[in-house]
Amino acid sequence: MLIEFSIGNYLSFCERQTLSLAASGLYRELPDNTFSSELARLPRLLKSAVVYGPNAAGKSNIVRGALFMWDFVLNSAKGQAGQPIEIRPFLLNSHKVSTPSTFEMIFIEEGVRYQYGFSVTRERVHHEWLLAYPHGRPQRWFERYYDPESGQESWNLNKKFLPGNREVWRDATRANALYLSTAIQLNCIPLRPIFDWFDKKLRVFRPHSEIGRELSASLCQSPEGRLQVLKFLNQADMDIEGIHVEMKKIGELSMEDLPEGIRSALQLEMSGQEVMDVTLERSASDTGITVRLPWESESRGTQKLFAIAWPWINILKEGRVLFMDEMDTSLHHHLVRFLFGMFHDSAINKGNAQLVSTTHDTALLDNSYLRRDQFWMVEKSADRCSELYPISDFDIERGEPLQRRYLEGQFGAVPALKKFKGWG
Repeated sequence: MLIEFSIGNYLSFCERQTLSLAASGLYRELPDNTFSSELARLPRLLKSAVVYGPNAAGKSNIVRGALFMWDFVLNSAKGQAGQPIEIRPFLLNSHKVSTPSTFEMIFIEEGVRYQYGFSVTRERVHHEWLLAYPHGRPQRWFERYYDPESGQESWNLNKKFLPGNREVWRDATRANALYLSTAIQLNCIPLRPIFDWFDKKLRVFRPHSEIGRELSASLCQSPEGRLQVLKFLNQADMDIEGIHVEMKKIGELSMEDLPEGIRSALQLEMSGQEVMDVTLERSASDTGITVRLPWESESRGTQKLFAIAWPWINILKEGRVLFMDEMDTSLHHHLVRFLFGMFHDSAINKGNAQLVSTTHDTALLDNSYLRRDQFWMVEKSADRCSELYPISDFDIERGEPLQRRYLEGQFGAVPALKKFKGWG
């Protein structure tokens, strides 16, 4: 369960910004869009949040920030000493270029609230910390801090909460790696729930990349999995009667049949490799005979919906947290509502999965469907920094026409267009 995600000095976010999935106690509408954290003194949590803003405002950078944090936690210990950290600070301010970028997530795992974060430059980790709240009161499990003036690194490893070889884990931690990641590689049991949350519960779809159809196709190789995907598609009004998956060599397929990631590779070099060829089956209206339509004849929306079927089913079943960029691309507004609705339906979302997605679909600004605290905005400040804020910061009454107010610019986060005056 995610409570908060914060980023600072990363891409267009020059100052620390926080996205919160804590439900406002002031709102009583749509209780099914929230769930209880089952922890004392914590508010209910939101099952989803949507982020609006004009192009180039920084919406996608929220997802990129979550992706960087996820990847660095899982893989930083696998690198080499001296290897640069692939971090991208805010570049439109000379003071920020050499300042550490900061990432933090507050989440619940196995009934305990954790607060974990770190600050990094290309050269090293400057700060890393972990707090746990098993009984509502903070326990600082560990903290490391690098002083660039002295060139010294200080450590605070709490022996009560980190029994075992904590100093061995510390000594094995490179400057460009996280203590959390390194300790896990050395079989640190106490930190396993924190690492596992990133590894098994957090999912991030890379912005502007095609979601591959292979995962859904793999699920369709079993009768049970095929029925799950078929039910998912037909509940979205796809009118599909069957799914056929066959392994074929790349040389046997046209370029249009190939998955997006393989299409850019040289076909001759990969001609001996096999991929899953997917065809969706429908019946002819006059004869009732089943017809298999080639993949390239399907619409972009159908292809995307098939591709996200397995991730959607898996995330909802396992109670995971998903960050996704521009979920509405190639999908009708009603399909977008359908996908959000699966997260809000307690009969489907039994594990309290959560969704954070950017969007340009202003029709979702409907407070009969989403709560006022589920809407977030991103806009650029005068110094070209992305600023993130909820529309609950504004005076909004239940039932107000949020879409109209947003398009009129009352919440900000809309393009400031100028009249085109010709080429001269």
